[in-house]
Amino acid sequence: MYTPTERDAYFQRTIDMLNVLPMVEGVVQLGSGVTGYKDEFSDIDLMIATSSEDEVIGAKDHIQQFYKGLNPVIIKEKQFSKNIYLLIVILENSLEFNVSILPRNSLNVRSPLWKVVLDKTGLVSEKMEKEDQAFSNKPVKYATFEDPVFEFIYCYIRLDKELKRNNLVYALKMLESMRDYTLIVQALNEDKKLHQFKAYDSLNSDFLKKYLSTYPQYITCDSLVESALLLKELFIHTVMRSSIYILDDSLLELLKQKNPA
Repeated sequence: MYTPTERDAYFQRTIDMLNVLPMVEGVVQLGSGVTGYKDEFSDIDLMIATSSEDEVIGAKDHIQQFYKGLNPVIIKEKQFSKNIYLLIVILENSLEFNVSILPRNSLNVRSPLWKVVLDKTGLVSEKMEKEDQAFSNKPVKYATFEDPVFEFIYCYIRLDKELKRNNLVYALKMLESMRDYTLIVQALNEDKKLHQFKAYDSLNSDFLKKYLSTYPQYITCDSLVESALLLKELFIHTVMRSSIYILDDSLLELLKQKNPA
């Protein structure tokens, strides 16, 4: 495990390295580190901006070489589009870096938790402030492209079929999907950031208590039926409080009539 002092030292070493790379125009810190890390398990999340798309790969390769010099346990590279990369770096003391590399014109804001920590031209701050204003003006900041109401009910129907087949593994998968859709609606009810959302402990305590009660103590057909009924009740209550999603009469009737095997 690492100490806050160690984390700060690694953070500063990273910024110092990025400051001398000519293809790096600026750096934006994301997440809890912006306001003070949540605890000793918190990661370092950074967006690294290049001036142009042509400089992204060169910057990514230099940054990867720097982290290799820190003797990491692993460096995982992911590519999200032609010019957007993510490096996940885990050091031997369990400190984790999540570093995205992208051109300045692709910078975006998905949460109020961001801070420009390096800006060589002033254009990174300008871009982030523009994106932040657009984010703030969104009527629904954390919408999802899925339809959690339909998907929950569809999983519920599939759960019923698999329980009748005594396929408990598949039924458990359906239950977990139903829980995910319930969490999405509750997070939006509380105006929480969906993108990479992990702070489930910050959700309403009464909701969490009911949510945790939907986990079965034993894996039997009867216990999964009981879990499904508890989860259905919680989901209906959660959707009824939503300003985004509607459980129309036909879907509600289907949920009420359909009880798992």
